[in-house]
Amino acid sequence: MAITVNLRYTGKKGAAQAFAREMISSGTVEEIRAEKGNLRYEYYLPFGEEADGEDNSETILLIDSWENQEAIDLHHATPMMKTIAELREKYDLHMTIERFISDDKIPEQDKTFIRS
Repeated sequence: MAITVNLRYTGKKGAAQAFAREMISSGTVEEIRAEKGNLRYEYYLPFGEEADGEDNSETILLIDSWENQEAIDLHHATPMMKTIAELREKYDLHMTIERFISDDKIPEQDKTFIRS
């Protein structure tokens, strides 16, 4: 069962996008993707308004997926977590987090809605 964490970083004046760019350009993203147990580590830009009417142009979404909790714990114990925390502070970002556990099974009745 994979564990996927959606992190939404929100800042001001383009700070969230600048954070993601620095994570990528510094090589930190590639280091994380190379860690044992990492399945996905990707940034996305949302568009439009959120359900509550808030403008999300100052938000970036990180989809971070791991094989299991042990892999996440090992990741959190790496020195690069200090780097990530320092960058979050540098760009004065605030975060919301959603965590999902995948059962990796698509019900038959849902498969008709999936276009391959």
